[in-house]
Amino acid sequence: MDFLREVIGNATPGTVFGTPVTKDDVTLLPVARISAGGGGGSGTEPDQDGANSGGIGGGMGLKSKAMGVYVISGGKVSWRPVVDVNKVIMGGQIIAGIALLTLRAYLKMRKRMRAG
Repeated sequence: MDFLREVIGNATPGTVFGTPVTKDDVTLLPVARISAGGGGGSGTEPDQDGANSGGIGGGMGLKSKAMGVYVISGGKVSWRPVVDVNKVIMGGQIIAGIALLTLRAYLKMRKRMRAG
């Protein structure tokens, strides 16, 4: 339980917003998404001698993902999101797959219309 209290106690804005970095008149403020999850359970069951035996267990996971950076320059603030290249590539592959399936269906239909 002390570990859980410590984790919850550390969930502060400093966990999400990184240390600002300043060079010349530009300041960068990194931002991350923090998520956590956990669970546990217990159970009992009679052993071979008829006495109750049991056990308990639990676990917890933490995840941090860079979301972007605030750029502060000349009195103006702008947001620069992180681009996940893997998601962009996956989206392109899905679109290409759908396009190829559509083209195949169109060509089959066209072939049937010419033959029939």
